[in-house]
Amino acid sequence: MPSITSGKRYAQAAFELAVQRNELESWKESLRRISELGNDKKLMAVLESPKVPVNTKRGLLTERLGQVNPLALNLACLLLSKGRLRIAGDILKEYDKLVDAYYGVEHAEIVTALPLDEGDRERISTQLGGLTGRKVIIDAQTDPSIVGGFRAKIKDMLIDASTRHKLETLRRSLAEARRR
Repeated sequence: MPSITSGKRYAQAAFELAVQRNELESWKESLRRISELGNDKKLMAVLESPKVPVNTKRGLLTERLGQVNPLALNLACLLLSKGRLRIAGDILKEYDKLVDAYYGVEHAEIVTALPLDEGDRERISTQLGGLTGRKVIIDAQTDPSIVGGFRAKIKDMLIDASTRHKLETLRRSLAEARRR
């Protein structure tokens, strides 16, 4: 949990700098490259080793990143010095969300009983876009326990149009009608 919170803070700071300097895409590419460092296990072992001098680590980091936004390089060095370079992927995800929100794009977490085809994705995206007034990108998952329909979560809004929810609602209303 703390890494997500820290990732959000770093992403927010990076986003604010990028907006001020009109460098949204430069930052996005730089953060992507920094997060990809975590995929190289040998490199991460060297960067996380307490036996390797800090200056050597910084030099290696600078060399591996190549041409990136200078302030993003400073962020990478800061993360390295704090032993938090592994949260770069979380920072990138949060940064992407902030950029999408800046451009009027929302992400919806959709859960369906069966995988969605492209047509279903487009219909649900359009419907949710009508509700939010923004373009909606769907992050879909499957969960057979919802039986049919879908559940959608956009920020703090939850839409439960699942068959399971409808059956549960019907069961409650029938049980309440029996008591009367």
